[in-house]
Amino acid sequence: MIARHLRIHGRVQGVFYRAWAMRAAREISVSGWVRNRKDGTVEAFVQGDAAAVGRFVEQAREGSPAAQVSHIETSPAEPEAGLEGFTKKPTV
Repeated sequence: MIARHLRIHGRVQGVFYRAWAMRAAREISVSGWVRNRKDGTVEAFVQGDAAAVGRFVEQAREGSPAAQVSHIETSPAEPEAGLEGFTKKPTV
């Protein structure tokens, strides 16, 4: 099991990016969360097997059909024990 912290930049708010991320995470079978940030980025934490996390990160570069992702900052993170499902957190 691995985990990644993502910061997604571009036109990613107001374009259903978080809803897309939740759907994609369920389809790929990864756990974690997604939220908007006040600076206009979207932040996500994703964990699962290495191949699934890699697929999520690759798909996150496209996001929802209306999104325009300019780049993603990705950093390793510690997996969270007992984390199940993928949720939407409040904006920070």
